[in-house]
Amino acid sequence: MLQSAKANLPAPVKIGRLVLTDYRGYSRAQLSVDPDSPLIVLTGPNGAGKTNVLEAISYLAPGRGLRGSGLGDITRAGTSNGWAVSAQLDIEGEAIKVGTGFGQVAGNGSRRLVKLDGETQSTSNCLGERWTVSWLTPQMDRLFIEGPSSRRRFLDRLVIGLFPDHSRQIGAYERVMRDRNKLLSEQGLRADTAWLSALEVKMAEHAVAIAVARLEYASQLAGKLADNSDGAGSHFPKAGLALDGELEQMLQEGMPPVEVEAAYKDTLKAVRAVDAGAGRSSRGVHKSDLLVTHLGKSMPAEFCSTGEQKALLIALTLANARLVADLRGHSPVLLLDEIVAHLDDKRRAALFDALKDIGGQCWLTGTDTVLFDAIKQDAQFFKVCDGTIHPSQ
Repeated sequence: MLQSAKANLPAPVKIGRLVLTDYRGYSRAQLSVDPDSPLIVLTGPNGAGKTNVLEAISYLAPGRGLRGSGLGDITRAGTSNGWAVSAQLDIEGEAIKVGTGFGQVAGNGSRRLVKLDGETQSTSNCLGERWTVSWLTPQMDRLFIEGPSSRRRFLDRLVIGLFPDHSRQIGAYERVMRDRNKLLSEQGLRADTAWLSALEVKMAEHAVAIAVARLEYASQLAGKLADNSDGAGSHFPKAGLALDGELEQMLQEGMPPVEVEAAYKDTLKAVRAVDAGAGRSSRGVHKSDLLVTHLGKSMPAEFCSTGEQKALLIALTLANARLVADLRGHSPVLLLDEIVAHLDDKRRAALFDALKDIGGQCWLTGTDTVLFDAIKQDAQFFKVCDGTIHPSQ
């Protein structure tokens, strides 16, 4: 059986019971998880619904889930009452009931609903205050060759796992930016300057908070990547991180945040005509990018091989999990979708060792149980097939 090398692992967040209702292909599915099994393995043929289970768990965190789907698109075909995911979590011996879903709200249309211990919550941001859920999926394999927006979303999701308020700051920034864009698009330079200035003040406040959080997170993650050079993570490439953004650059050069705010407000005022013509904001933290380097080759990630890019993503995911465990005092729930199938035996063993060292609950998927032979004494296995989930051991 797996034996951790750490004497005192951070307390893991454990999902003890999971129920899906009218969720994609599932009418109703329930899993009862052994609290002594740190690894949960879902196996079954392609298209059986394994990823749907991981996606459901990802909605126990703030945001749009691991697929980024529209909430209405998740409801099982043939039903119209929305969908629901409920779980019982164990955090250091405390049982917490969590529910989330999508459905009708009287007088307010359909929206996402969140409950904690039976109490309705106003937003999903509360889900990030006590626990963290992190994931890696095959869809993320193109992260380094896609545009900056994908890497920016990836970065911000990781930042939220460490600094939950980052989600609120991003939401507020985007709302104010939309208001400014609409005002400029509809009225151009005839728009009320006092109103524009007020919007730009708010936009600058949130932008600087976002940039500060990103930089702090990137610095902490870089340190964690370096710390694990002799551990299980050493079997994966060492990654270098840099942020490419206007506000981030000013902060890195030592400019105080209040001065960055003032400079960005001046920039927004100066580009009003440009933004009015374009119908969008041309400058800001919504243009920033995450740059990743394979340090062993001194090569930007976008120029690495497909296998190296996957290994870099795993290295980042493991380092993030260790960082969350160290700084928040609990290990995150990790969701690894079809990851082990793409690893050779050496890296697969290294991944299992790294998960052992992190000490949290990890959900893995694969088509073949043989891939998980090395952890069969430590994992709980479920078989997924035709909209059903059953224990397979």
